[in-house]
Amino acid sequence: MKLSIGGHVLSALREKKPLVALETALVTHGLPRPLNLETAVDLEEIVTQSGAVPCTIGVLNGEIVMGLNKSQLDALAMEENPLKLGVRELPVAVAQKRSGGTTVAATAHLAHRYGIGVFATGGIGGVHRGGENTFDISGDLPVLARTPVTVVASGAKAILDLPLTLEYLETAGITVGGYQTNTLPAFYSAASPYPLNVSFDSVEQVAQTAMSRDELGLQAAILLCNPVPGDSEIPWDELMDMIAKVDREIREEGVAGQDVTPQMLRRLFTMSEGRTLQANLALLKENARLGAQIAQTLISIRGKEHG
Repeated sequence: MKLSIGGHVLSALREKKPLVALETALVTHGLPRPLNLETAVDLEEIVTQSGAVPCTIGVLNGEIVMGLNKSQLDALAMEENPLKLGVRELPVAVAQKRSGGTTVAATAHLAHRYGIGVFATGGIGGVHRGGENTFDISGDLPVLARTPVTVVASGAKAILDLPLTLEYLETAGITVGGYQTNTLPAFYSAASPYPLNVSFDSVEQVAQTAMSRDELGLQAAILLCNPVPGDSEIPWDELMDMIAKVDREIREEGVAGQDVTPQMLRRLFTMSEGRTLQANLALLKENARLGAQIAQTLISIRGKEHG
């Protein structure tokens, strides 16, 4: 297997500097050009400015790259037929020398495998609407159940069945906590009607919890839910009205399977006059900043304990 680790990542690992993993499915599938590349670069800069080292993860021509450089990011952003890489697609991409962007699942797996404990993203996948009948459940969830990383996200995608997603997370033993909130953020919305059992007031609390998880030998992730900034959010009731209308439209048109999510997101963008995209960009940046703070705090605490 071909593996490339960027020099900046190698140095950070050797020198025990704080590292934050970043995904690339947003580059290959989540955002339009040229915004995809611009956003990836912005997230790296935010992590750097916040005192940590970014490690953007992707696959180029079958080579797993931990810490894409600018030219590699350019190549991935311009790829004509990239794969969307969950863990099941990773061996295919490597064996067939394909390129692709890593989802939450693949990024979490690779980050943990190569020694990175903090991962910042937008939102995780979850249980889809009607999942109790279809068993349509994102591959993110079982991976997070067996991967001891700290994932900073703005909850699960709002188009999902959020109560069922919370049930799955609880069953899987994944610690779900709100960052300075007591309710589950719903991606574009800062709050939802669904309470969380755990709330963190500070990055120190998050870091201490992650360390306790590791000391206990537990293998599940910590999912830290960081609400979208208030000036960029779409309020819950308004968002649910839009999702209900879009859901009804695509059902009437017979849209099914893997086409449902991209269709819903596309139509929500149009219906909201672009507000969903603005919320997405805002929360990605805030999560990168918070991820860097947590990574930095983890390094600081460990240094004091071993000092």
